[in-house]
Amino acid sequence: MPKELTWRKAIEKVLKDTGGAMHYKDIADEIVSRGLRTNVGATPPATVSANLTSSISKDGENSPFQKVGRGEFMLREKDGSSDKPVPVKGQFDDENGSESQYDIISSFGMYWRRDYVDWGARPRILGMQQIGAEAVNFCDQVGIYLLYDGREIIYVGRSTDRPLGKRLYEHTADRLSTRWDRFSWFGLLPVSDKGDLCGLPDSYVAKKIVPAMEAVLIEALEPRQNRKRGDDLSAVEYLQKEDPEIDRKRKKALLESALSKV
Repeated sequence: MPKELTWRKAIEKVLKDTGGAMHYKDIADEIVSRGLRTNVGATPPATVSANLTSSISKDGENSPFQKVGRGEFMLREKDGSSDKPVPVKGQFDDENGSESQYDIISSFGMYWRRDYVDWGARPRILGMQQIGAEAVNFCDQVGIYLLYDGREIIYVGRSTDRPLGKRLYEHTADRLSTRWDRFSWFGLLPVSDKGDLCGLPDSYVAKKIVPAMEAVLIEALEPRQNRKRGDDLSAVEYLQKEDPEIDRKRKKALLESALSKV
């Protein structure tokens, strides 16, 4: 079995094979889909971005990578040149010299299925950033959530004093219990590369709440008159992963059913 490539070598291979500039999220997708790494953690795009920006910041012109646009990178030519001009410092970066990964809303999930969760006082609300990434438990996430009956939004709530998992669990037993089958959520807590929820960043300020809320409503409600995605939603979408306990219970029920017919 060939030795697994380091993140840096995997990134170099993808960019070399492409022969041009790529967004760090697309680089991460290629690494995962091509199996260049099997251990990709919970946030592959963030890991790729961190490797690229760290290399450029530490090695400067000796780095094999060059940033050519917002979130876009390419291999630097051996003579230090590239097909695109070197960006002016600050042109694509934030005040810290790297693209901001998190704003107010750091992650979200759209139209997740109620029956994919094994409900309890602390349910596992599992999601993955992309196929092949490690699952993240969003039970303790805080932010905004929406309940759907089919595709119709029937309730909008917030999870602050009580986290997302607790609030959704309450709705499995209250007046809304029979009225929803899917849910969406927009969370404030960022996710570490190990799949843990982190605390709110120090830069969290009230003046960003209104535009962020506007972006959330645009993304969730998809009103026909809005021609573009919410500008202030600099977030990463996660795909829901079914709790393995659901499949175990399903198989157990099928086995018990088969035995009862014997």
